[in-house]
Amino acid sequence: MALKIKYQMVCDGVTKPQLLDKGEWIDLRVSENVHLSQGEFAMLPLGIRMKIPEGFEAHIAPRSSTYKNFRILQVNSPGVVDSSYCGKDDMWRMPVLAMEAVGITKDTRICQFRIVLSQKATIQQKRAWLLADGVELVEEEWLTGSEDSRGGFGSTGMK
Repeated sequence: MALKIKYQMVCDGVTKPQLLDKGEWIDLRVSENVHLSQGEFAMLPLGIRMKIPEGFEAHIAPRSSTYKNFRILQVNSPGVVDSSYCGKDDMWRMPVLAMEAVGITKDTRICQFRIVLSQKATIQQKRAWLLADGVELVEEEWLTGSEDSRGGFGSTGMK
């Protein structure tokens, strides 16, 4: 049985994440057109919310072609999303620094994530992970989670 990861698309016109047979990383896309000046910092919107199960976390990293194609760096690479990050406004974002002026078109593959055990995983969660037959993404109309949003920032809600 696969580990089920619930997600919600929060922007129209963005390709849904898909599991590919060739790897364990899942691509994510920019959910709006973005224009950055050289040296500009931005939180690229990814148009998705996910409910990561307790005992697991998502690691987010740029795709191997991201710097070559766009001259942007993910400033907290790899990013980590834990199971508590699913408030009503907690859309995933990719924090980047533009090394050159760049335009990125909506629905461009920009980063990727994978699911891993967290360091606080219980024995039962570790056993479930070892017995899991991969990951299954399940789209939901609305995700239940904390009503306390952190506005797109980490566990403290601070920038």
